[in-house]
Amino acid sequence: MAQQVAVVIPCFNVAAHILDVLAGIGPDVSFIFVVDDACPQKSGATVTASVNDPRVVVLTHAVNQGVGGAMVTGYATALKAGADIVVKLDGDGQMNPEDIPTLIAPILAGRADYTKGNRFASLVGLSAMPGVRVLGNGALSLITKMSTGYWNVTDPTNGFTAIQASALREVPLEMLSKRFFFESDLLYRLALVRAVVWDVPMRAKYGDEKSNLNVLKAFFEFGYKHCVNFHKRLFYNYYLRDMSAASIELPLGWALLLFGFIFGGIKWAESVATGVAETAGTVMIPAVSVITGLQLVLAWVNFDVSQVPKHPISRG
Repeated sequence: MAQQVAVVIPCFNVAAHILDVLAGIGPDVSFIFVVDDACPQKSGATVTASVNDPRVVVLTHAVNQGVGGAMVTGYATALKAGADIVVKLDGDGQMNPEDIPTLIAPILAGRADYTKGNRFASLVGLSAMPGVRVLGNGALSLITKMSTGYWNVTDPTNGFTAIQASALREVPLEMLSKRFFFESDLLYRLALVRAVVWDVPMRAKYGDEKSNLNVLKAFFEFGYKHCVNFHKRLFYNYYLRDMSAASIELPLGWALLLFGFIFGGIKWAESVATGVAETAGTVMIPAVSVITGLQLVLAWVNFDVSQVPKHPISRG
């Protein structure tokens, strides 16, 4: 039996694009849930008045909850409707609905639990992306790899995603971040249940749409939340659920690095102040500490990379 695909579209200030987005969704999609997240432009009302597609259902929030809050509503509704795969498609027109079959193909083939678009898979067309977004996404990709353990994933804030229903049921929807950290937080939750995540190459379209994301605010918010998620993942995976040599390598490596830099800095300052050179033995202590600490941290990173989930948890 063919799997039923649902599309969830969170809407906030996208009234100028939402009708074109809906028109581009093909017949292989069974359900379309448009979530009006207290949109000032009344995107939901626009859809209700202009769209006769029986697949389209408009869900409305009386109070804005953010993209994550809108997706939680859409995910819960899609699961109740019996969807087998749920796709997130933004309403601003940056994603091509015609790419949905490509996005869900790894899930249908049983190779992945969750797929997401990756605008960095090819350099072709990358120049169309604003420079700030390229740099920001590059930095976020590295931080996200650390916090989630998905070292195979790039472009973590890409909102074009698909998830198998059985994997989605493993995620505590009520605990997901309700704002722009939603995609990154979902990756972290999927990592805890060992779901397989795949990047799917895509090209983004940039027109006259405006982002609702405050870059400066998001920088500090994302940094803090990634730090929290990293330490929680570290505790769950390396100490609570299981222990290995890597459980010792990381804390010992950081301790040696910290000791080496502090001790070395103190001795260097003393040498500068007194004009007396330190002995070879004193110099070797911080040097050996830093080198050994760095090797232990790199060994942990190598182990963590090898632990990227490879066997899908989806059932049916």
